[in-house]
Amino acid sequence: MKKYFENLARALLNQPYGELSSGEQKVIESIAEHRAVSENVNQTFSESLTFGQVLADKIAAFGGSWSFIALFFSFIIGWMVVNTVWLIGDTAFDPYPFILLNLGLSSLAAFQAPIIMMSQNRQAAKDRLEQKATYEINLKLELELMRLHEKVDVLQKEISNR
Repeated sequence: MKKYFENLARALLNQPYGELSSGEQKVIESIAEHRAVSENVNQTFSESLTFGQVLADKIAAFGGSWSFIALFFSFIIGWMVVNTVWLIGDTAFDPYPFILLNLGLSSLAAFQAPIIMMSQNRQAAKDRLEQKATYEINLKLELELMRLHEKVDVLQKEISNR
């Protein structure tokens, strides 16, 4: 079978099988074995995620939503109303200029930013996997079309020689 892979690689890509990238080798093998090269990248990628990565993705998804913005805006307005209107004077636990609120906002931003960046890095890694899968599919289609074209040329020659 290895000899067949070598011949197929030389015929289709004009390179030795050993010098091909792993994706190109995968395509040659799929052509030789008459099997599909496509896979569900989303499923493969999601199965490899750890609990922490899944949690970070959910936090990033919620932190970047309109629901979060509305809830957080409501919380800030509520905090200010409670500390200026309802709790006046010494009873207010965070009077104007709301130093405790500022500390909370700064802490939230300090924790939320790295979590969102981790999620974006994972999305970039997933995009690279999708691009690799797309390349492999396109390469296989192109090579299969070349093979089909060669077969049609041979048939055409046979018909014209009759």
